[in-house]
Amino acid sequence: QVHLVESGGGLVQAGGSLRLSCAASGRTERSYAMGWFRQAPGKEREFVAAIGWSGGNKHYADSVDGRFTISRDNAENTASLQMNNLKLEDTAVYYCAAAYTIVVLTDQDDYDFWGQGTQVTVSS
Repeated sequence: QVHLVESGGGLVQAGGSLRLSCAASGRTERSYAMGWFRQAPGKEREFVAAIGWSGGNKHYADSVDGRFTISRDNAENTASLQMNNLKLEDTAVYYCAAAYTIVVLTDQDDYDFWGQGTQVTVSS
């Protein structure tokens, strides 16, 4: 199993930036894809960004493409989500997810491991 812990959430003004981190531990010797999802109050959890094992393949939701950047460091077993030009609608709990595969996964049902989430609040 892979244990995931997110950090870096907080309160930021619209137009500002935040960087989320996800630390993986446990059975990290196997190759695993990682992704970020978010859930806003009263809404279902949605896909944000995903990255394959090598880090070369990435995919973003249309709503964040061009503003968010996903990256990973396999030596450190971490993934990051750099969020720029944040908007009010980016307010949500952000979750890190992982699955034992090398490809990019955008469907949350394909992920096996989840973090506890970190709150991101964007204010006007």
